[in-house]
Amino acid sequence: MGDFLPDGFVMGVSSSAFQVEGAARDGGRGDSVWDTFTAGAGRIVDGSNASIGADHLAKFAEDATLLRELGVDAYRFSLAWPRLQPDGRGALHRNGLAFYDQLLDALLAHGISPMATLSHWDTPTALRGGWLNRDTAGRFGDYAHAVGEALGDRIDSWVTLEEPATVMLNGYALGTQAPGRSLLFDALPAAHHQLLAHGLAVQGLRAADVRGRIGLSNAHSPVESLTDREQDRSYAALSDLLHNRIFADPVLLGRYPDPLEPFAVELRGLLEADPADLAVIHQPLDFYGLSYMEPTRIAAGTGRIVSRDDPAPVAPAFPFHPTAFREFPVTGAGHVNAPEYLGVALAELQTRYGDVLPPVYVTTLGAGFSDQADERGAVHDPLRIDYVAEHLQAAVNAVRPGGAAAGVDLRGFFVRSLLDGFEWSAGYTQRYGLVHVSFSDGMTTRTPKDSYRWLQKVLAAR
Repeated sequence: MGDFLPDGFVMGVSSSAFQVEGAARDGGRGDSVWDTFTAGAGRIVDGSNASIGADHLAKFAEDATLLRELGVDAYRFSLAWPRLQPDGRGALHRNGLAFYDQLLDALLAHGISPMATLSHWDTPTALRGGWLNRDTAGRFGDYAHAVGEALGDRIDSWVTLEEPATVMLNGYALGTQAPGRSLLFDALPAAHHQLLAHGLAVQGLRAADVRGRIGLSNAHSPVESLTDREQDRSYAALSDLLHNRIFADPVLLGRYPDPLEPFAVELRGLLEADPADLAVIHQPLDFYGLSYMEPTRIAAGTGRIVSRDDPAPVAPAFPFHPTAFREFPVTGAGHVNAPEYLGVALAELQTRYGDVLPPVYVTTLGAGFSDQADERGAVHDPLRIDYVAEHLQAAVNAVRPGGAAAGVDLRGFFVRSLLDGFEWSAGYTQRYGLVHVSFSDGMTTRTPKDSYRWLQKVLAAR
């Protein structure tokens, strides 16, 4: 399959600090909203936390060697904001800087291009109100400038934020992820403040004269309605706006999309956005990151079944809900496995943004399964191999001449992830890594899976 990849196409793998670093109480690291969230009873499937994770902080040299032997061009990782700024403000902590200095040196020594994300969901708990507080955006801009000055000479690509849509929807609207707020439409300020933070971070990095390219990574999900009924179609359009357009339009077009007429009251905040804020958000970008997981099919109604005999309060819900794609299989984590919809997502970017769309990277693509080592210690994960191969092929085919997204300048593809890690609300029940981590032995032993060996051969054949 290696000869299928275009010349110069960047192949990489990814991770995030909270999921793999561990050392949650070491070196002066402060708490993040995810540390606080995982401390609450019943929020994580297996009751676990990320205090050790894959212990990447201690084993980064081993992990850098795994990257070199895999043969990837780039490694996408995130900088832990609370490790560098325990209180979300002030001078960068020397211990945190020392770790990332060592990690960058190890990557560069192995010929691996670093792509660093400034924050992957781990907002410092000390910043009261989180993304509901406009001040957090300013703090993030200051943080970006300080990191740019400290590390900007060795990082080839910068991602400001990872999936602000997921943070707003799951963290502030529905409460299923950190910080666990259930505000529904009142969560929209968390979207605007993240976008403002992105713009301020771009300005901060450029003021620090970093040498690397700058972009962000947005979650995109193609949305369709369950039926042709007007109510289903209307709610599908609303879901598309909330998940996709209110995050991409301001960044790429400098404006929010017009609120849908039936929901003008709920979305009034978009109409009231300060033009000065939109000018900050609309910074020129060197690339745009597409994080893809699955398509979404929407139907009207909350989709919740409430027992009359259960007096417990029901969590707030939007007046619409996602429904199953029964024509497609699902991953071990229950996500729709529909590679062709990655091509649809790329085509939607081309249709909506055309000539203003910068070069694109698929910055996050992976599947969760409950991989286990056999009696010989080997880890066989054929479903992951098929998943990555089919999605990679779908992305490359979509942007070829005659493809559905032929106008998109697709530059690269990052597989999630290098290592098994703490999978947010799923804890350690789902594994996304190309490398198995034995969390139960107390040693976080690494074992390359069959998918690692497969990708190694693909990259060697280029």
